[in-house]
Amino acid sequence: MTIPKLHYISQGNSPKEHLDNIQKACSSGAELVQLRLKNVSEKRVLKIATEARAITSHFQTRLLINDHYKIAKEVKADGVHLGPKDCSISVARKYLYAWQMIGATANTLQECEALLDTEIDYISLGPFRETTTKDNLPPILGLSGFSAITDVLKTPIPIIGVGGITIDDVADILAAGISGIAVSTAITENFNVIKRFNELLSASSTAEKRHTFD
Repeated sequence: MTIPKLHYISQGNSPKEHLDNIQKACSSGAELVQLRLKNVSEKRVLKIATEARAITSHFQTRLLINDHYKIAKEVKADGVHLGPKDCSISVARKYLYAWQMIGATANTLQECEALLDTEIDYISLGPFRETTTKDNLPPILGLSGFSAITDVLKTPIPIIGVGGITIDDVADILAAGISGIAVSTAITENFNVIKRFNELLSASSTAEKRHTFD
């Protein structure tokens, strides 16, 4: 399973705004969107997830649901993203369809190593820097933190950097051994930036391919 290199994590002051932003992200070229609703009832999440699935299907964009793995299965999303306090990966894996992907959040080398023993499809590593989208942030990693972890963690599982990432960070983050990025604020503020993110990320994968040929 190939994991897109750019993930848009939905933002909005209301569930409707999340859907509007998902629509804008898809029409601007996002290959993968994560629906991340906090402090919303499960019934409401199901309704919004169903609408998000309709939007993403229309654009052939992949959809992940944050936390709610049962809803991810019900709306036939492409997968689920689980945080450290969400249900265990093994429980989610047994419950989901075999084709659905699971991503998980990590902040330390130890957390990454623990995730390698589970059936996950990618690790979301962060935060890269201070971000307002999350309360009780774990320690900031920055480029040095990313490099320190990727130097030791030799794994084919994609590592997706997350946390206040902007266009100017992409080249350095890829150079630090990270495979892709998850972005929320920088994209929500300007959906046209998706094209530039995609260009920078695919330039790196083209370089990798060329390198393998030599």
